[in-house]
Amino acid sequence: MVYALRTVAVILLALLLCPTNSAQADEFDVVVYGGTSAGVTAAVQAARMGKTVALVCPENHLGGLSSSGLGFTDTGKKQVIGGLAREFYHRLWKHYQQPDSWNWEARENYGNRGQGTEALDSVNRTMWIFEPHAAEAAFEQMLAEQPVHVFRDHWLDRESGVEIQGPRIHSIRMLNGKQFEGKMFIDATYEGDLMAAAGVTYHVGRESNDTYGEQHNGTQYGVFHHKHYFEVKIDPYKTPGDPSSGLLARIADSGPTPNGEADRLIQAYCYRLCLTNHPENRVSFSKPDGYDPQQYELLARLLQAMPNVSLMTYSFVPNRKTDTNNNGPFSTDNIGYNYDYPEASYEQRKAILDEHEQYQRGLLYFLTNDPRVPNHVRKKVSSFGLAGDEFTDNDNWPYQIYVREARRMIGEYVMTESDCLSKVQTPQSIGMGSYTMDSHNVQRYITSSGVVQNEGDIGVRLPRPYQVAFKSITPKAEECQNLLVPVCVSSSHIAFGSIRMEPVFMVLGQSAATAAVLSIDSGTTVQEVDFQTLKQRLVADGQVLELPQ
Repeated sequence: MVYALRTVAVILLALLLCPTNSAQADEFDVVVYGGTSAGVTAAVQAARMGKTVALVCPENHLGGLSSSGLGFTDTGKKQVIGGLAREFYHRLWKHYQQPDSWNWEARENYGNRGQGTEALDSVNRTMWIFEPHAAEAAFEQMLAEQPVHVFRDHWLDRESGVEIQGPRIHSIRMLNGKQFEGKMFIDATYEGDLMAAAGVTYHVGRESNDTYGEQHNGTQYGVFHHKHYFEVKIDPYKTPGDPSSGLLARIADSGPTPNGEADRLIQAYCYRLCLTNHPENRVSFSKPDGYDPQQYELLARLLQAMPNVSLMTYSFVPNRKTDTNNNGPFSTDNIGYNYDYPEASYEQRKAILDEHEQYQRGLLYFLTNDPRVPNHVRKKVSSFGLAGDEFTDNDNWPYQIYVREARRMIGEYVMTESDCLSKVQTPQSIGMGSYTMDSHNVQRYITSSGVVQNEGDIGVRLPRPYQVAFKSITPKAEECQNLLVPVCVSSSHIAFGSIRMEPVFMVLGQSAATAAVLSIDSGTTVQEVDFQTLKQRLVADGQVLELPQ
């Protein structure tokens, strides 16, 4: 009995003297930081290959944009989407085969609206158009089937939380004190926070056209590829014709420069809203706190000049819901209010996100209530509301803003428009993309003739699907040898405009994890992974690395 008591005393003393759990590092083979769609596929792939995996993420809800409103998938050519990405869309197809998945409309009604043929691909057993909650459930199911350790609401200490030993990451520490040691790390965030904190070189903004010999990079004044510009002349001043009265809200005090020049500006962000026109599931657009109708004076003038101008998309997903996106010269894109986001602190980012939400909520209230809005517009917008059964713990508002671009790594290979346009032979393919090189507007300015205009909206169609280089997800060897970056890939601004699609991120997440595991098994750096071995494993796991010419 005395011996037992002494043993207990020794154990208690040891526990008191040892550091707390928050100061001890959990060890894993692969540590994935970021709960995006790429983070999920990376974690699942590494676990399937037999490694211990931690998925560490600031998010509480996983899946990034794919489970946060972007349900009308930007697929491009579907035949190049393989591996875990295609498995994800197959799981959604299985979900919508169940009768109880259709609770707000009959399945045949959805098909009759025109979306069904593309969405419900019965031949390939995939579903490309879906509701947010269905996507989140599919991601959670994929993770639950593997021994992945998921740590939610864990925020990287970006100031001093990355321990470097030589050109390798040894461990990362969260703001809550939790530490993770890993043999390999994958940065799957939209912002590239781990990459940046590890000292890897990156770029923010648009390069000049001269940087990589491109045509569609840099400033693009007077270039209009979509109907997202002002087709009529709108006076930008509070008192028309009087510059001394000041500019209307949402217009930058700047003018044009020569085209093709570099800047630090990035394409606009927005929340991809899930709306519905079903009366029993519709949450009406309420007046947000701090609502200021003067923020939409430019829109009022636009509607006066063009009463039928396009204002936003209503792309229907199942159950009478939408993936609503920006459309037109003044829409859900909050042009010019995200420039500081990529490098901002967490507190500053929250303020930027709050401002974006305030802008979009105010926009919806303006369109449904302001007397200057034409009746037919108010009637149409009022027929919709936020979907009451989506994002139920967030006032029916999407969890994730659309970070269309933030940091982009400058790695061993930089993807450019020449790769996307198939003008060069891209080396060592680890996946394919095919969507248009697409940049949303970057700024709203005053032209030399004194009217308001948007700049930066580019849409360049591609001749065929292109390959993504393995070296575009690896840092330079002298900077870091055990990190892969499948989201903030090494690419130019305009090339990233195509690469940034969610299916491509999922493909690259899987390929990054495969390379990480092979690096561990072979005892090499990520840069030294044997590409033929990597290629064989990717193909065996269903990835599409090339298509016949």
